[in-house]
Amino acid sequence: MIVRESSTMFSFETKGVRGACDVDEDAESDLRAGAALPVSDVLLPLTDAVFEPGGAFGAVREIGDSCSRDVALAEYHYYRGEAQKCSDVVEPHLASCDPLIRLASCWLYGYANLALNRTPLTRKAIVQVHEMFEDLSFCASRPRLMASAILVETGSATLLHLPVPKDIPPLAMAMCELPEGLRLFAAYVNAHRLYLRGDHAASIGLAEGSLAFLTASHPIPEIYVHLVCVMNYMSLRQADKAREHFMAAWELARPDGLIEPFGEHHGLMGGMLEQCLKHDWPDDFKRIVDITYRFAYGWRRIHNQATSSTVADTLSTTQFTCAMLASRSWTNKEIAEHLGLSASTVKTYLSEAYAKLGITRRCQLAPFMLK
Repeated sequence: MIVRESSTMFSFETKGVRGACDVDEDAESDLRAGAALPVSDVLLPLTDAVFEPGGAFGAVREIGDSCSRDVALAEYHYYRGEAQKCSDVVEPHLASCDPLIRLASCWLYGYANLALNRTPLTRKAIVQVHEMFEDLSFCASRPRLMASAILVETGSATLLHLPVPKDIPPLAMAMCELPEGLRLFAAYVNAHRLYLRGDHAASIGLAEGSLAFLTASHPIPEIYVHLVCVMNYMSLRQADKAREHFMAAWELARPDGLIEPFGEHHGLMGGMLEQCLKHDWPDDFKRIVDITYRFAYGWRRIHNQATSSTVADTLSTTQFTCAMLASRSWTNKEIAEHLGLSASTVKTYLSEAYAKLGITRRCQLAPFMLK
């Protein structure tokens, strides 16, 4: 579900700063007429990039086109949990005449402002992306551009656990038009949707199969694919396999400080963050928890309003983790062993969660939890 607000295709205000490719009325007219305007090659150049862990910033610097380099720099800041820096970098490009630059900028801007508790800007970005998709629907001669628009639309809805708009073609049909790194990210999006449907075996098969057929290492989408495997294996109560994927993601992320994906998925990973990072990497753990609180607060303001859901927004991360596992039929003893706590401590956390949610038993937890 997308709630439309009053906006036009180029409605973002950018504090008086105009980017190098900013659009004007003639450019918009040319775009609608199908004229040859600047079209970047890759939607998210850093996400698509091949580099060794620790080389993310170097990959940004190697991008020749200045607008694409700005998008990559914004990605770098976003994945490092630096939402304000991300927002600042892409804001001048929100009205770019290059459709891919504009599309990427809106997507990054929306999620950066979600983490900054500026949800009206996030909602506006969601609307903007959908309107851009409608305006780009004539671009059959630019299949990569259309595939990128489908990826943004489907990815935006998936990460917010919202339905994909009915007029969006299936992402699976568009994936072949994307370069390998973004194709892998698209596989993550589709695997995440399968997870939300409860089809964990299919989700794991898609995710692990996509990793197996890579021809080069694309660290950022690999992180996301490993994390969706964690989510599925924890749902299947296969914690050892979940841990393997978590640590594979962490080894890719840690050298560049790419911690945002872990904060985004904390509530879905069933305490794996606490088990794997809390004792060995306490500083990183604290930073990820901070990201979790900021991202989750904005996420719930969008998700709960759009779906009339009641996903809990008053629990601490540990209370939420215990409640999430309890809602999936884990016993207090099993939760305690998984998190390295005592059973009595788990009981305390659950009692605190019940009190905040206004319930008395674990069978009442499900409506307040993530899928």
